[in-house]
Amino acid sequence: MAVTMADISHLRKMSGAGMMDCKNALTEAEGDFDKAMEIIRKKGQAVAAKRSDREAAEGCVLASDNGGFAAIVALKCETDFVAKGAEFIALTQNMLDAAMAKKPASLEDLQAAALADGRAIQDHITDRIGVTGEKMELGFYEFVEGTAAVSYIHPGNKLATIVAFNQEVDRQVARDIAMQVAAMNPVAITPAEVDPKIIDQEMTIAREKAREAGKPENLLDRIAEGAIQKFYKENTLLLQEFVKDNKLTIDQYLKQQNKELTVTAFKRVTLNVD
Repeated sequence: MAVTMADISHLRKMSGAGMMDCKNALTEAEGDFDKAMEIIRKKGQAVAAKRSDREAAEGCVLASDNGGFAAIVALKCETDFVAKGAEFIALTQNMLDAAMAKKPASLEDLQAAALADGRAIQDHITDRIGVTGEKMELGFYEFVEGTAAVSYIHPGNKLATIVAFNQEVDRQVARDIAMQVAAMNPVAITPAEVDPKIIDQEMTIAREKAREAGKPENLLDRIAEGAIQKFYKENTLLLQEFVKDNKLTIDQYLKQQNKELTVTAFKRVTLNVD
C-alpha cells in the first residue's frame, strides 16, 4: 500500500523519528502504525547495542525541588548537538518530573519508572537512541531530603546542584547556598564528614611538598596538619568563604539568618565543566 505524507507525519509525531525512518517503517509494516512503532523501537535497540562501547560525555542536567525534596537527573549522549535538541531536553525534563513525583530510591528504580504512556524511562531512552543514532544513558540521579530543599541549574544545562536544610529557609538564601556548591564544589559539609582517604592523601602530599622544600623531618606532621586545616576551609561547605561576601563563611552567613540553620545534605552533578 502507498504511504502518504499524512501517515509519515503522524508517525513522526508519535515516535520522534526522522521522515525517512518513518516512511521505511510504515512501508515495511504495510501502513500498520503499531507495527511501524515496533520497527522503530527495534531499530533503537539495535543501535543501542551497536553503540554500547561509545562514550557518552555530553548531555543535559536538570534539577527541581518541592518542599523538602529535591532531585537532579542527567541524561547523557555523545554530542553537544543532540544534547541541545528540544526533544532530548524534553525527555530529560520528563524523567525529572517522574523522579519528583515518584521519588525513586535509586537510579535503577528511576530507569524502570513509567512515563505518561506507561512505558519505562529506559524504553524511551532506547527509542531516542534509534532516532539520533547516538549512545544515550541515564548518567545520574541524585536526591536530597530535609525540612526544606532547593535546586539550582547553571545556564547551559551542564551543571546542577541540590541542597537540603534542617529548617525552613528564605528562598534566596537557599539559592545562594546552592550556587555556592555549584561554584566552589565542596567535598563535604563539615571536616568531620570528609572521607578519611582524602585526608590521608592530602597529608601525604603536604609532607612530600615540605620535604622537597627542605623542611626538617620533625616538622613535617605539623606542616601537614596546617595544610589540612587550609584544605578544610577551602573544601568543606560550612567553612568556605561565601562567594558573595568573602568576609563571611557559609556557616556565618546561615547563622545570620537563623542561629540553628544549617545544611544537612547536598549533591552536585556536572558534565564537561569544572
